[in-house]
Amino acid sequence: MPANKSGPAPKKKKGRRGRLVAITVVLLLVAGIAFGAFWGVSTVRASLPQTTGSLKLAGLSDPVEVKRDANGIPQIYADTDEDLFRAQGYVQAQDRFWEMDVRRHMTSGRLSEMFGKDQVKTDSFLRTLGWHEVAQKEYDTKLSPSTKKYLQAYSAGVNSYLKDHKGSALSLEYAALDFQNDYTPEKWTPVDSVAWLKAMAWDLRGNMQEEIDRSLMTSRLSEKQIAELYPAYPYKRNKPIVQGGAVNPVTKEFDPKGTAPATQNGTGVGATQGLQSQLSSLSKSLDEIPALLGPNGNGIGSNSWVVSGDHTTTGKPLLANDPHLAPQMPSLWYQMGLHCRTVGPKCGYDVSGYTFSGMPGVVIGHNQDISWGMTNLGADVSDLYLEKINTDGYLFDGKQRPFLTRKETIKVADGPSRQITVRSTNNGPIVSDRDDELATVGKSAPVGNAAPDRGDGYAISLRWTALDPGKSMDAVFELNRAKDWTSFRKAAAHFEVPSQNLIYADTKGNIGYQAPGRIPVRGAGDGTLPAPGWDKKYRWTGVIPQQALPWEYNPDRGYIVTANQAVIDEDKYPYLLTKDWGYGARSQRINDLIQSKIKDGGKVSTDDMQSFQQDNSSEIARLLTPYLTKIDIKDKYVRDAQQLLDGWDFTQEPDSAAAAYFNGVWRNLLKLAFGNKMPKELRVEGQCLNVRPASETGPADDLDKFVRECGERAPDMAQPDGGDRWYEVVRKIIDDPTNDWWKTEDRPGHPGDKNRDQLLAHAMKDARYELTAKLGKNIDNWSWGRLHQMFLNNQTLGTDGPGILQGLFNRGPWNVGGGEAAVNATGWNASGGYGVTWVPSMRMVVNLADLDKSRWINLTGASGHAYDAHYYDQTDKWAKGELLPWAFGEDAVKKGTKDTLTLTP
Repeated sequence: MPANKSGPAPKKKKGRRGRLVAITVVLLLVAGIAFGAFWGVSTVRASLPQTTGSLKLAGLSDPVEVKRDANGIPQIYADTDEDLFRAQGYVQAQDRFWEMDVRRHMTSGRLSEMFGKDQVKTDSFLRTLGWHEVAQKEYDTKLSPSTKKYLQAYSAGVNSYLKDHKGSALSLEYAALDFQNDYTPEKWTPVDSVAWLKAMAWDLRGNMQEEIDRSLMTSRLSEKQIAELYPAYPYKRNKPIVQGGAVNPVTKEFDPKGTAPATQNGTGVGATQGLQSQLSSLSKSLDEIPALLGPNGNGIGSNSWVVSGDHTTTGKPLLANDPHLAPQMPSLWYQMGLHCRTVGPKCGYDVSGYTFSGMPGVVIGHNQDISWGMTNLGADVSDLYLEKINTDGYLFDGKQRPFLTRKETIKVADGPSRQITVRSTNNGPIVSDRDDELATVGKSAPVGNAAPDRGDGYAISLRWTALDPGKSMDAVFELNRAKDWTSFRKAAAHFEVPSQNLIYADTKGNIGYQAPGRIPVRGAGDGTLPAPGWDKKYRWTGVIPQQALPWEYNPDRGYIVTANQAVIDEDKYPYLLTKDWGYGARSQRINDLIQSKIKDGGKVSTDDMQSFQQDNSSEIARLLTPYLTKIDIKDKYVRDAQQLLDGWDFTQEPDSAAAAYFNGVWRNLLKLAFGNKMPKELRVEGQCLNVRPASETGPADDLDKFVRECGERAPDMAQPDGGDRWYEVVRKIIDDPTNDWWKTEDRPGHPGDKNRDQLLAHAMKDARYELTAKLGKNIDNWSWGRLHQMFLNNQTLGTDGPGILQGLFNRGPWNVGGGEAAVNATGWNASGGYGVTWVPSMRMVVNLADLDKSRWINLTGASGHAYDAHYYDQTDKWAKGELLPWAFGEDAVKKGTKDTLTLTP
């Protein structure tokens, strides 16, 4: 698909015959060029699901109907809970089994069985974490009997589909995989479903990346400089989610109207002041794990907000949600309705929303009584520990302790099996065992005189709440059945990992917020740097009591906004949630949009909620542009570009030349002021600089005093990423024109910048030439969308497969608006380039006055089959900000039904 000019490329309408001809031509090319075998139209069509007529599904007690609308979105109708979830498993396998199969191999550390020896290193790290092992313990010891029953029914539905579908009949990807190895999917198990929650928790694990990055910075930057790059959260300007309340010191319960003084707990600074560059190896290992949700760090997040009926045109609440995740093919989400024909003791569900293929139930959505949304709370639920080890064990509290060990065998599709030994301390698994370089981690870590002799270096272990068995799978079904605020909060108490902000609305007019999750209480340290594992003071002492976690119910202001900002002012709360919040640019913009609408008695409509989701305003542009337009630029070539910013309204539409130029200036400003001063471990791999070591002195034109140093970080994880943390960094120095951050080093032939205005002028010049190379000399032809493109890639064959296969499974690009930390959060990493790295992966607006007037959209489509009509049929609408009607009631579903499939016993 060619890149479009200002939005999604227009879709050409073709007849069925035309589509088949196109498919045949493509597959003939694949057959002739790549593999010397013939993929015919029959191969493509073999995996497309049957959506009409009837099929037998063993184990059903009564017939089940699957009604699909014009977008292929299924609504399932059954008479028992088990029938409902059995059918859900069958239908999701019809549309998405390849995705499900890859996901379960990832969560169990078995990718090598499918893709060969290149995945052994990733599998070794995943086996060390032991997600599948923990999921098995959850299933065996923690989950309720009803949850187990539903998981078993779901698995039976998946396996019924597998029984009758093999190879290319499952998915086109299996036809491609057959060229490489002889692979046959095994049966689905309940633990495969539970383990998916571990992958979700991993990508939302909190501040581990920041912990690593701060540690790496110590090799190049001072403690003061690092503190300046991680400023405090601006509570006075960007409102936290819960804007009052306190924990009662007697009952230990959170009271939204309480005013008891808080006493800070667990916020002391750790004894370790960072690791040196060896820690970059751990960062690389983390990067190699498939990030199913998106690049971990400040950018990943979501928006959600709810407005009470006092401020809406409907007289009842309106609730919006759009999680920001990696753009991928297919979308992580799968839209679905699960309906009991008669809700009662035998069948208790009438729920619709966004599901995960491979897992029963609905994750985000609404039932007949309530609606809920989620955003990442960002709680710090993981810590890295330095460990003093030898061949026999590790040091703790002055004594040598034996490792807890287990053997893991990794089967490899194209070679012999590999065996690894996983070693754990009382803090958790030793993650440094999975990389030769990590054996020397900590050789230079300044840990104080009380630390044990480092010898050959310290190892690194990981403490993470998700490695303890929990009940999050119970919470999914409890949320789906919840009828009111009380039952909603009871369900939230079991949603232990990942820790999410949960917003709430019901058909009676109530709105609310609950912070759930298993969040640790630290004895010492604040989780911002690796802690000394040998010192018992740094052990976790427990978790924050559920009743003490912040919540709100019908707040006086009449609305609640969660967008990864601080949950509550840390001065008013006695427990440490994290030191690494998102900085509130998106959340405060949403607050401002709602306030502007409801002031003087105005009302928010469903259309307003949808338009808020499309808000492209840039806070950093609003702050920085007045300074840029005042710079006296002598070079007319650069001044022509500078004039694009005159009168710009700071919105980042896809056709905006001003947005393109501003973001180019922002990217180059960050590189000059901060990026070039970072250690190589944080800079983009392959980008090289001439750097003068601190020990070298002498004139700047002495080439012999410089060394060539190249970056080592993946482009979507490099620093500075340009997110709203960097907004705060720049905000604090913008009115200090001689601040050291504005000064750059003299280099041979290039004198450095001496103050703010020189650096801004330098950034504007560099941006002019960079964009000229990318977009052409004529600035009238520039547009933000041409720089800021979204590609949808199949996560396996679409990224690592042969080039011609990537063309079969991938789609794009789309030229999109929005940007980093905008409400329309089409994120990009300023160090790595302008390409989209995360997006609103779905959008929904729920109308609690009339659920059938709710709206939703998915990033791609219902199908995971590359040439199905619903592979990406929602993407063009998504890119334009459109939403689809969301039918819920039986009559509305019937009216929108295009295909009906009856599953019979």
